[in-house]
Amino acid sequence: MTRVWTAALCIIGDEILSGRTQDKNVAQVATWLNDQGIRLAEVRVVPDDQARIVEAVNALRERYDYLFTTGGIGPTHDDITVDAVAQAIGVEVIVHPAARKILEDYYRDRPGGLTEARLRMARFPKGADLIANPTSGAPGINIGNVYILAGVPHIAASMLEALTGKLEGGRPMVSLTVGARAPESDVADLLRETEAAHPGVAIGSYPFFKDGRYGANFVIRSDDEELAQATADDLCTRLGTAGYDPVVGGI
Repeated sequence: MTRVWTAALCIIGDEILSGRTQDKNVAQVATWLNDQGIRLAEVRVVPDDQARIVEAVNALRERYDYLFTTGGIGPTHDDITVDAVAQAIGVEVIVHPAARKILEDYYRDRPGGLTEARLRMARFPKGADLIANPTSGAPGINIGNVYILAGVPHIAASMLEALTGKLEGGRPMVSLTVGARAPESDVADLLRETEAAHPGVAIGSYPFFKDGRYGANFVIRSDDEELAQATADDLCTRLGTAGYDPVVGGI
């Protein structure tokens, strides 16, 4: 059997839980992980509370191959992710020399220079490595199987790009979509039978209401591209036989 590599994402921040900020990292982290052959298996959102972050980090890093966190590594007093991860792993927090040098260079010609607040972004759990950040200077952090990313989506994306190809993973999942103007309840048995006929695939159903009509898009997922395509072809045939006009690529 193919080894399945898994990851969790812990989103940290009161602003997410309050609804003031809408998270955009789940989709980009999930997409990036899939490209690395790693499946995002769980997402948690926790407040800026050190005990709660420690609890989540310890639970998730032990359950999955990788744990990614977003948020809480900026220059303000409520950025406590580094402290929480260090506590969870059982190490002290230090000012990382290489991170400090990066920040010194980045802020040398900027107003205010490297202030004490900005220096907070060089605080790392002892023994951690840097994740390059070409966007805003302050690096991300890797310690063990924990990867600490910025909460700002475009900065998190830069850090993910720096990690591309560096994590061990399996085969990426392939997703194919077939749409039809078919209410889910009318094709539920058809979907179940199609999935059962093709072990190794999963079919998800996503209903919609457009132009006054009900329908659904059916997403076929597998790490075997040929199997996914064969399943999509079979589903199209079954939908057509049932009197529906399937649309490859979805509606």
